[in-house]
Amino acid sequence: MSIQSRIQATLATFPPSIGRVAQEVLADPQRVLDGTITDLARRCQTSETTVVRFCRALGLNGFVQLRVQLATEIGRDGAHRSTKGNYVADISASSTLEELVDSIRYTESLCIEETIESLDLGELGRVVDAIEGASRISLYGVSGSGWSAADLHRKLFRIGRTAYSFSDGHDALTSIALMGPGDVAVGFSHRGSTAEVVTFLAAARERGVTTVAVTNVGSSPVARTADLVLQTTVREATFRSGAMASRTAQLLVVDCIFVAVAQRRMAETADALRGTYDAVHQRTE
Repeated sequence: MSIQSRIQATLATFPPSIGRVAQEVLADPQRVLDGTITDLARRCQTSETTVVRFCRALGLNGFVQLRVQLATEIGRDGAHRSTKGNYVADISASSTLEELVDSIRYTESLCIEETIESLDLGELGRVVDAIEGASRISLYGVSGSGWSAADLHRKLFRIGRTAYSFSDGHDALTSIALMGPGDVAVGFSHRGSTAEVVTFLAAARERGVTTVAVTNVGSSPVARTADLVLQTTVREATFRSGAMASRTAQLLVVDCIFVAVAQRRMAETADALRGTYDAVHQRTE
């Protein structure tokens, strides 16, 4: 995971003083490269010691290593961008249509690349094993994450898996009340702090259901409530282009789950896809 993505993924876990350092680094990484540790501490109204604590929280030795990793990333990101400016800079009122489209292209292609690179294939395999052997699969997410849950439901349902997705929290909990060991519950939450998703997974876990979290924050409440965690890697921008990218990253994980599950029973999958296609196609010609 890139250093900026790592900061995004752990931002909510930092105390206020370290959080200010993290936000400053994300807001203008080039300025961090151009200045000193004293400059960064002063802008964040904190101490140099706090900056060092921030670096170590990311697994770095100190400020020098932070600058080296930022420099590497900024150089790589710049080589991939077709427009000038800070990486994933906020869209402004003066942005041209070309700049808007390029910003979205870059942000979403970056989230795909980084999510794939950082995806734990061992954990993905365990999720696929659980879903493959499940008699019942319940999927839940709120708002934008709800669309990811619904997409996985449609895909699994088309190949004969007993899957359900819920947009209402009470319906989701009702579903969990009918489940037990051998079943699977999957909760989607980008930031991993959605209370309803935490409640959903916690209730499922109490009943012996295998719980899965799809989230951008591996240390989040949603992740801590799950038996298995699939982590996306998304760098957000204030103008919500990150929110669009988070949806793309979740759907990427959904596709990985679906294809891997479908592969387990290739002949049965092919028959199911053909049969469901024909059922619709014959009546809409």
